[in-house]
Amino acid sequence: MVEIYGVEPGSAAERAGLRPGDCLISINGHEITDVLDYRFYLAEPQVTLKIHRGPELFDVSIEKGEYDDIGLEFRTFLMDEKRTCRNKCVFCFIDQLPPGMRESLYFKDDDSRMSFMMGNYITLTNLSEKDIDRIILMRTSPLNISVHTTNPELRVKMLNNKRAGNVMEHMRRFASANIKLNCQIVLCKGLNDGAELDRTMADLASLWPAVQSVSVVPAGLTKYREGLYPLEPFSPGECADIIGQVNAFSERCLEKCSSRIFFCADEFYIKANMPIPPAKDYEDYPQLENGVGMIRLMQNEFDEAVSDLSDFDLSRRRDISVATGEAAFDFISGLVEALKKKAPNLDCKVYKIKNEYFGENITVAGLITGVDLYRQLRGKQLGETLYLTRSMLRSEGDMFLDSMTPEELSGLLGVRIKFIANDGFEFVNVLLG
Repeated sequence: MVEIYGVEPGSAAERAGLRPGDCLISINGHEITDVLDYRFYLAEPQVTLKIHRGPELFDVSIEKGEYDDIGLEFRTFLMDEKRTCRNKCVFCFIDQLPPGMRESLYFKDDDSRMSFMMGNYITLTNLSEKDIDRIILMRTSPLNISVHTTNPELRVKMLNNKRAGNVMEHMRRFASANIKLNCQIVLCKGLNDGAELDRTMADLASLWPAVQSVSVVPAGLTKYREGLYPLEPFSPGECADIIGQVNAFSERCLEKCSSRIFFCADEFYIKANMPIPPAKDYEDYPQLENGVGMIRLMQNEFDEAVSDLSDFDLSRRRDISVATGEAAFDFISGLVEALKKKAPNLDCKVYKIKNEYFGENITVAGLITGVDLYRQLRGKQLGETLYLTRSMLRSEGDMFLDSMTPEELSGLLGVRIKFIANDGFEFVNVLLG
């Protein structure tokens, strides 16, 4: 049973007499506990809702298009609370956050509903048999799964959860039910690399075509690891070895399955000082949100955008600046220099921001804080506008990780700030005005 928070004016629900404060018990006899139940059982041309209003219990019937909404609003997106993570992973980034950040950043979610609807990665360790049966019944596909290792004993150790060892059992059940799976392996030096990585890739490849893609990403290690499991970053040479290992396996998958399946994060290539693979090696970029192929895609978009600049006034004077993380600095600088050759009146300075807030091992732009931007950019020539990547902000777009707002940073630096996506077309459009 869930409480109805609002009713959209003019909707089918309002015409049926439903009101805020009513409680929805069931749809067509099926109990409703959250958004998955609601959306799944609402997908009928005729629905009967059992409603609880004060002491009354009554039915409301509504005819509609099969996939039409009826106009009910609920207090939260999920219609209940997010499910929390029951693990204590040795590499957990949240455990490495400094004290004093906003409370929401310390929340660890591990919710299968968010995996299906929002693309979040889950570990499967908090799923009940009822949860698994419902995923299969409703075909909530694809699921995004944080695997890390398929060795049961090692996964129990890495996730610090005795239920972590049955990941392959769960995934086999999903594969048998034609649930598509995207996976990630957070690689930790001396734990799940080397022979263990070979084992994990072989096990996951055995579930193809249900397992559609797997990203291999390095564990993010901040300077706040006191009392945590001892982990070290991979050296440039070790990153090169990992790339070779994963690519050799993915080539065999390409021959057998017509897909590489396994993809290394851009971060490995940057640290190894190796060239980013061509676009064809990323297929349809299935792991873009995990930092796999972002540089290649943006480069290709940029190249296409600058191939025809006839719509731009290239004589226009532009005095601007861009700030980014250490990992992307050389790449962004290269794009700006290429653009300057096309637009000689473009004066764009690119600044590298070192992550002092989280530590030198964190080099991605998306984890740069407002305070690091302020401390390292104050007094610099920033021009009329400073451009930053949108990934530095939380999803609402209103603050950095340290809770500083763009408006506060703009005031401190005395410059207008604008945000751009990791998109080559937008990059060209914005920088050329």
